[in-house]
Amino acid sequence: MAEVTYYTEEGLAKLKEELQYLKTEGRTKIASAIAEARDKGDLSENAEYDAAKEAQGLHEAKIAKLEDVLASARLIDESKLDLSKVLALSIVKIKNKKNGAEMTYQLVSETEADLKAGKISVKSPIAQGLLGKSVGDIAKVNVPAGEIELEILDISR
Repeated sequence: MAEVTYYTEEGLAKLKEELQYLKTEGRTKIASAIAEARDKGDLSENAEYDAAKEAQGLHEAKIAKLEDVLASARLIDESKLDLSKVLALSIVKIKNKKNGAEMTYQLVSETEADLKAGKISVKSPIAQGLLGKSVGDIAKVNVPAGEIELEILDISR
């Protein structure tokens, strides 16, 4: 079984929606591709049939992985988050001490991470450096470009 992962209500709903799609429309499309390839004749020399069967295997593996993720997924009650320190699902406003740049990120599960939307994985180096810190603390974070110092300006949900 996969490790327990915490999700926002929105993130959990997206996972369930994707699984439902894969089990319904996704399976239907693959079954159609297999049937179409089968209709083209001799299966022993039919590359299109082999490709469709392989796609079916990958599709079923994806469904199984998603079911495993959902089985270990936990919904976090955002109204009960402790705002005194950085936790999973916290929204953190930080300032890079070197260049003065301010950024705001929400720490989310790996599958919900979307940098353009300001959501970073709790397993990322920046999030790992911020977890457990409070407003005013300086987090020293090792990133590919070296070590950076981030000051925590605000924590919200």
